[in-house]
Amino acid sequence: MALSEVHWDHQIPLPKLAPVRAKLTVALVALLCFINSYDGEFVFDDSEAIVNNKDLKPTTPLNNIWTNDFWGSNLSSNSSHKSYRPLTVLTFRLNYLLAGGLQPIGFHMLNIVLHAIISALMIDMFAILIGGLAYDEKDKIVNLAPKTSLLAALFFAAHPVHTESVAGIVGRADLLCALFFQLSFLTYCKAFNTDDRFSVRWVVVSLLLCAAAMLCKEQGITVLFMIPNPIQIMGTGPPAFTEVDNPASFAENIFLRIVNYNYYYSLNAWLLLCPWWLCFDWSMGCVPLIKAATDWRTAWLLLLWCVLIGLTSQALCSQDSQRRRTLTLGLVLLVVPFLPACNIFFRVGFVVAERVLYLSSAGYCLLLAYSLGHCCCRWNKYKKLVCVAVLLLLCVYVARCALRSHQWRTEQSLFTSALSVCPLNAKVHYNVGKNLADRGNTTAAIRYYREAVRLHPSYVHAMNNLGNILKERNELVEAEQLLSKAVSIQPDFAAAWMNLGIVQNSLQKFEEAELSYWNAIRFRKKYPDCYYNLGRLYADQNRHLDALNAWRNATVLKPDHSLAWNNMVILLDNTGNLGQAELIGREALKLLPSDHTIMFSLANVLGKLQKYKESEGFFLHALRINPNSASCHGNLAVLYHRWGKLELAKKHYELSLKLDPEAPGTRDNYNMLRRKLDQLQRSAP
Repeated sequence: MALSEVHWDHQIPLPKLAPVRAKLTVALVALLCFINSYDGEFVFDDSEAIVNNKDLKPTTPLNNIWTNDFWGSNLSSNSSHKSYRPLTVLTFRLNYLLAGGLQPIGFHMLNIVLHAIISALMIDMFAILIGGLAYDEKDKIVNLAPKTSLLAALFFAAHPVHTESVAGIVGRADLLCALFFQLSFLTYCKAFNTDDRFSVRWVVVSLLLCAAAMLCKEQGITVLFMIPNPIQIMGTGPPAFTEVDNPASFAENIFLRIVNYNYYYSLNAWLLLCPWWLCFDWSMGCVPLIKAATDWRTAWLLLLWCVLIGLTSQALCSQDSQRRRTLTLGLVLLVVPFLPACNIFFRVGFVVAERVLYLSSAGYCLLLAYSLGHCCCRWNKYKKLVCVAVLLLLCVYVARCALRSHQWRTEQSLFTSALSVCPLNAKVHYNVGKNLADRGNTTAAIRYYREAVRLHPSYVHAMNNLGNILKERNELVEAEQLLSKAVSIQPDFAAAWMNLGIVQNSLQKFEEAELSYWNAIRFRKKYPDCYYNLGRLYADQNRHLDALNAWRNATVLKPDHSLAWNNMVILLDNTGNLGQAELIGREALKLLPSDHTIMFSLANVLGKLQKYKESEGFFLHALRINPNSASCHGNLAVLYHRWGKLELAKKHYELSLKLDPEAPGTRDNYNMLRRKLDQLQRSAP
């Protein structure tokens, strides 16, 4: 393209920096904004995408990342979210391998560094979008808008709406997509040079980088100004979302859907303009539906379209070619990356998601920088005022990023920060309650769970968790009511069926409990914990064979199910089947060689079989693992007592009573041993 000066660039209130220094400045600003999230925890969606994702582990075949979705579920599964991002998962796996496990600091640091690199590269991208392709005598691309591109890149580096993508590890998908998007664009530009020759090689590289962007996140293909075919990308079809995920998609008529979708667009625009009210989740009542054209909120979507139409008319009709190019490409960069999230081509699973604005915000930052340059040209006498405003805005951005990224460091601060932004969001109250329950504050957790159910009366997960807490507090009647309501609302909710069975078992409603357990297993075929609890029910009813079969099923489904193994050994021991108990115990220890509870149970069996030496070995091994077990010391003392090693028996009785003075039977056994020792002492010559 021809060399042309960008006439407003010299009016931008920034120094003109050398290219390398400009990139370093932008990268440092990006680091400054988000560096305090480097030592954060795994929060919110990180649990499913990283902590519980088997595709990260070295034991999982690497090929799995190409057939599973972002969350580790097979793409063909009905429960899959159909988000196909294998390259992003691959970087998670590399983080896991380099750190030797789930160490969040490495995950966070890579996110921060990626954002800094992307922000620095934005200078080159903005320079081409504003000034076009121009070359010097050495055939290198010249930046014809160094100040405008620097200002836009600074806005991008420090924009607070990026916090979710940078401080939340699952935002890696947005970062990698943006990086490959940029590289694809920049390499495509290299296909042209001053001699008007066209390089096929660089076009091929650009297409490969575009494919890489799409394999990091689906919207990466928008670098070609196209929309991904959802059926091709999403396996067997698009994911099934519910009304709480995206209520506008379930509005009663097409008019209300369109109105609400456009209102969502205006909310996204507001987050770009004023990124102060940020929230980790905008679903479940956070944004009430517009149900009539008279709703005052329709004014916002009208304002949005007035602004967009005004900018578009300027982009198309302006006599200034530089203005036309900048506005056109700025609008394209703002709108096109957002298209996959706009509900036009397929339903998305959210109302508003700050992470989807990561690329679109680049278009906004470009338009903002252009607007400031235009203002400086038109009102030159207020240039100092504009300079102060720019510095103030950047300072506010940096401060807001620092505060918001600090909130993303822990789930407690992240969830509680949302209470003031979305007080009507049931999921916010649910997550606050869950975090409190995980930290042991069940009293406060109950309050938030109840509020979540009040705000969303069909919130089955809140009912299930609340029912579990009430079960632990022995408030069984209310727990049964909540869990029964949960399974009536969602009949395939296997976890709620199992928990209902546990409560009914505690209420001695054995037939109802058995039915609940079998319902849970019907809806979740591989459910070892449910088989374990079913076995406990059968054991309470003295249905020993059924109990053993249930526990055996639990260990088949989950070979390291310690409780099921241990209960089998104990039941066989209690029913006099010592030989079978020994076999089961030895089988269990092959799979769980460091499980002290199974060692303890097997040692008891071996003691009854008079295999004292082996029994002693298992007791001592168990005590090396868990030296403060009063019952283990007590039972070892009983073994020594039977074996005739009375001094050792005395020692371990005393250790047991020291650890637990109220240990049942131990005091009586100890007193009996003392009397025997006294008799032996008196009878000694």
